[in-house]
Amino acid sequence: MLTFLHTADWHLGITRRFLAPEAQARYAEARIEAVREIGRLADREGCAFVLVCGDVFDSNHVDRQVVVRALDAMAAFTVPVMILPGNHDPADAASVYSSRVFRDRCPDTVTVLDGGEPVGIADTDCRLIPAPWPTRHPGTDLAAHALAELVPDPDRVTVLVAHGAVDVLSPDKDDPALVSADVLDAALESGAVAYVALGDRHSVTSVGDSGRIWYPGTPLATDFGEGAPNQVLVVRLDADVVQVDEHRVGGWTFMRHEAHLDGAADVDVLDAWLAGIGDKARTVVRLALIGTLTPAEDARLWDAIEMHAHLLASVTVSDRRTDLTVAAGDGDLTDLGLSGYAADAAVELAQRAAGDGDAARAAQDALRTLFRLAAGTS
Repeated sequence: MLTFLHTADWHLGITRRFLAPEAQARYAEARIEAVREIGRLADREGCAFVLVCGDVFDSNHVDRQVVVRALDAMAAFTVPVMILPGNHDPADAASVYSSRVFRDRCPDTVTVLDGGEPVGIADTDCRLIPAPWPTRHPGTDLAAHALAELVPDPDRVTVLVAHGAVDVLSPDKDDPALVSADVLDAALESGAVAYVALGDRHSVTSVGDSGRIWYPGTPLATDFGEGAPNQVLVVRLDADVVQVDEHRVGGWTFMRHEAHLDGAADVDVLDAWLAGIGDKARTVVRLALIGTLTPAEDARLWDAIEMHAHLLASVTVSDRRTDLTVAAGDGDLTDLGLSGYAADAAVELAQRAAGDGDAARAAQDALRTLFRLAAGTS
């Protein structure tokens, strides 16, 4: 039985604008460490090779250091590493795989599947059918093209290696590069291929009912909304049997949280929720804040968020999903202890903040700042 490790979407060199420089540096190192862990896992599971189905690099223009560190990590693998160019790192004229730094430092165990011919794996009865991306916009189903004239080989276990969205999972039905699920199923039913190794989807996903078409997801989470990231797959198969096991290799978490805030007690609940998050240094949080608070409660909210931001990898507030109103009553303004022009300005801000539109939001921000400054000097 053939055993190999199926992975994809490493996205080495990716940057996340919501991460501070210190957190971004740790995140970049975690991506390299995930690659190293893939090599160790391949050894532990007795894999004959590692198959990377596209988007090893986040683009063809990643920094030279990213390429050098990636190749250094892959140099430690004891089994062949087969890399398919994807839509982020296509095999075009600017390909990272044809760059001098990649060619000069590429280990002998690493093969780039940038051609259209079947590729055998030494010391196995496996052949790979690659469907590399030649450009970012190929305008055709590359997997179907690779399968079009494929002749079954009963003496070898054939694996299709492709990257892209399968039509049955994509909301964009007009994309000409969609991978046809019907074509994949037909290739499996005919015996032309025994397994379809895909990349592009960042969550572990089995496609269809055959149990032989899989996305492994990304080995380290890249964004919010990824249902099952941080995984790779160990595949064991022959013509009659397939066993696919998920293995967690990454440790970063991206979380969305919607908080309804209508008083001090709700602010305390959100504060406790943030405090209860485990592994804070590797957790990214995006908040949606909905409700109405007094200026004092709002100041307490932002003080809490700022404090947790020192511990978490990132805490941001969604502009699109946040609808938080700051409403100041006469008692709130009196508590500020202002007089003269400052008191008059506070009253005017409170009046403007009670309205709608951009002017009201700007007044709420100003009122929020005023209360936080007043609290800091009291």
